[in-house]
Amino acid sequence: MNNEHMFDSETESYDVDVQDDVTSSSDDSFAEIKSRYEGDQGLTDVDVDAIADLAVSYLRSLLSYFGEENVSVDEYDGDDGELILDISGGDLAVLIGRHGRTLDALQMIVSSYLSNRLHFHYPIIVDIEGYKTRRKDKLVSLAKTAANRACKLQQDVCMAPMNAYERRIVHLALVDDGNVSTHSEGKEPQRRVIVTYMRS
Repeated sequence: MNNEHMFDSETESYDVDVQDDVTSSSDDSFAEIKSRYEGDQGLTDVDVDAIADLAVSYLRSLLSYFGEENVSVDEYDGDDGELILDISGGDLAVLIGRHGRTLDALQMIVSSYLSNRLHFHYPIIVDIEGYKTRRKDKLVSLAKTAANRACKLQQDVCMAPMNAYERRIVHLALVDDGNVSTHSEGKEPQRRVIVTYMRS
């Protein structure tokens, strides 16, 4: 099976043609994983390892098109049960891109591939040397600053445009703040979070 993707960064376009030989045994294995994931059993450690191996293998095949064949890919569970793949080593700045947009595109490709192979959506985050972790900490700080400003001014505060992943971080950062509420407005790529002061 051929999976073709056009990968666009700010400076170049990459035609990615990854050969993927799907065997009946692997299909059966993924079908069993899907059944457990969608049922009440939950995934076993072996299931999670199989998903991680599939994602890492495909991610490495993508990285090879950038000449990054000797990087390390660390895998671990996120706070919300998502699979995090953190790439390190090599010259990876081009893969982050302006405001992390190239990294977001890389994550979308890996996530789409994984969903197609598993036949269900399994949450995955592709990171580079902790970029998204640092970005998450910054977004949480920005969210709290916006909330404080909304309370002080007693009016809505509009945050900068963000992608869906970043907006979710902001919403979650303020979900337990009884003084404000949040919602998103606008169309991509200008969609942004609005922090609203909740009057007593």
